[in-house]
Amino acid sequence: MTAYGSDSQTGVAALLRRDPAAWLKAADIALVLFALSLPWSTSLASIFAVAWVLMLIPVIELRSFLRSLGRPACALPIALFALALLGTLWATDISWAARLRGINPAAKLLAIPILIYHFERSARGVWIAMAFLASCTVVMLASWLMLADPWLFYDPVPSPGVPVKNYIAQSQEFALCAFGALGIAVHLFNRQRKLALALMALSIAFLANMAFVVSSRTVLICIPALLILFAVRHFNRRGILILLAGAVIAGALAWAASPSLRQRMLRIDTEYQKYHDSSASTSTGMRLEFWRKSLRFFGEAPVVGHGTGSTRALFERDAVGKTGVSAEIVGNPHNQTLNVAVQWGTLGVVVLYAMWLAHAGLFVGVAGPVAWVGLVAVTENFMSSLFNSHLFDFTEGWIYVLAVGVAGGMVWRDREAHADRGAP
Repeated sequence: MTAYGSDSQTGVAALLRRDPAAWLKAADIALVLFALSLPWSTSLASIFAVAWVLMLIPVIELRSFLRSLGRPACALPIALFALALLGTLWATDISWAARLRGINPAAKLLAIPILIYHFERSARGVWIAMAFLASCTVVMLASWLMLADPWLFYDPVPSPGVPVKNYIAQSQEFALCAFGALGIAVHLFNRQRKLALALMALSIAFLANMAFVVSSRTVLICIPALLILFAVRHFNRRGILILLAGAVIAGALAWAASPSLRQRMLRIDTEYQKYHDSSASTSTGMRLEFWRKSLRFFGEAPVVGHGTGSTRALFERDAVGKTGVSAEIVGNPHNQTLNVAVQWGTLGVVVLYAMWLAHAGLFVGVAGPVAWVGLVAVTENFMSSLFNSHLFDFTEGWIYVLAVGVAGGMVWRDREAHADRGAP
């Protein structure tokens, strides 16, 4: 029995060595599991991300992989990570432990060129999208159930309508799924009407959840931008006007019918007044204070910044002897541009925006649902990063990395296939 088992394991290992397609499929499955787990667990997602890389290593052809890194969409994420690495050298006023911790948020960007390379060779990118959509759908259904019975999953309820993680990450997931599904539905409408209608219904369910159950204020700013992008991408001028008029009416109805939506948005003015009058530590006030201080820190070192991991130390020094919101200490100024600017100055900001532009450039002008999903991911990350450091946050950052990497690889794969067919 033992000998048979040993022979069987040896045979499987030999087969995998001889069959790169088996390794590629195993790597695809690991990514499916990663996409399924990302909305639920950071630990599981991290495990499956490592498993994916390990399973992909045997099928990487080093020369072609290195050539692929020369493209801006691949080179710029590496450049931003390299800047984080080099930035540890001039962050002289903080410990090496803090510097090394500062590298970690940018490390996930290294997965983008690997994902692009992977899905230039794998035809299973749709598996990843389906897995993520299915997983977020389960989260969304659980969120609706919590609205019906807040104590169904927890007692006491940690956050109403949020079965896992937090409402900010959940809102980013739901917005990507809502607009991704909507764009795919339009693409399929004339060929697979039932599937298209199902995707439209799913999109409405995600949007309704954000309106009536729970949402972040950041995503409520992202949604109009994504809606305009959707209209411009899929309709003519008349269709754009009709869609936007319908969206205004739907938004007005949601505003009138949803107390939670009104409360979240109207709270901004109240929070600002408390911050203005008494320096109270409200959500709006803290953001404004973090931005004000970060701009000053940037002005002190505008070229290459204060170095990797320096943000918290700067806030700690500035908080000495102060009270209220001015005494708040953070390592994240809740704005991606300022997060980069404080640590790596103008150089870092240039690389960051060049990366966003390069990734948007992968999908602008490219027809089809794959490019649409990639463009939604880039637009959402850019807009949400005006109020958060979502590129460096775990869930939101990995959503961006996964969507851009998978969709980017699929777009390049299709482009190369068309080039081959058109070659003499």
